[in-house]
Amino acid sequence: MTELLPILAAAFAAGLLGSAHCLGMCGGISGLFAAGATVAAIKTQLPLAIAYNAGRVLSYAFLGVIVAVVGSVAVGSLPDLVGPVRLASGALIVLVGLQLAFNWRFLAPIEKAGAVIWNRLVPHAKRLIPANTISKAAGLGLIWGWLPCGLVYSALLLAATTADPLDGSLTMLAFGLGTMPAMIATGLSASKLSGLLSRNRMGAGLLIVVLGVATLAMPLTNLLENGRHTHMEDSR
Repeated sequence: MTELLPILAAAFAAGLLGSAHCLGMCGGISGLFAAGATVAAIKTQLPLAIAYNAGRVLSYAFLGVIVAVVGSVAVGSLPDLVGPVRLASGALIVLVGLQLAFNWRFLAPIEKAGAVIWNRLVPHAKRLIPANTISKAAGLGLIWGWLPCGLVYSALLLAATTADPLDGSLTMLAFGLGTMPAMIATGLSASKLSGLLSRNRMGAGLLIVVLGVATLAMPLTNLLENGRHTHMEDSR
């Protein structure tokens, strides 16, 4: 559990700080639940926004199980694979931060690769719009969790390094929970929150870059220590 805590913290922080990126990808669909800023409207739309985002986070958790199983098989065959995969995850988080801060489209090719599955799900998502019931909103969230997104993919790489289905699920759950405050608030007042986060995109993006560097530091430190131990053994 001690080794899992930094991964959970990184996943949660990536989701929380990457909320502006999430608004670009999911803000439009979340904005479907915005029906004005009146108290009555908020009371009506809040359960729908929560249901939609709960469905989305459950999809992330399910994907976390899948990639962790794949990671477990890969690590079983190639035990040294954990370090490089975590390095790739850290690098991907850095790219997410740079994309968010400077609007660079580093991750467009990766996101396009995931569009193959997404294109098959779009017709099912359309049938749930308008998402004016709890079941429709939750179902739409379950589908929307598969939307191709570089930020999600970076979290999935982290989940894969756990090589354990429960830990992978918890990693993606932490990531999803990090995205929920902004996404739920967006569903209630899309324009105000979107404007606020847009004004702070560079700061949030640079914080994500720092988070990516910190994620890179863990496997790099292990690789350097292993290299030093190997060198000391060879010199004996």
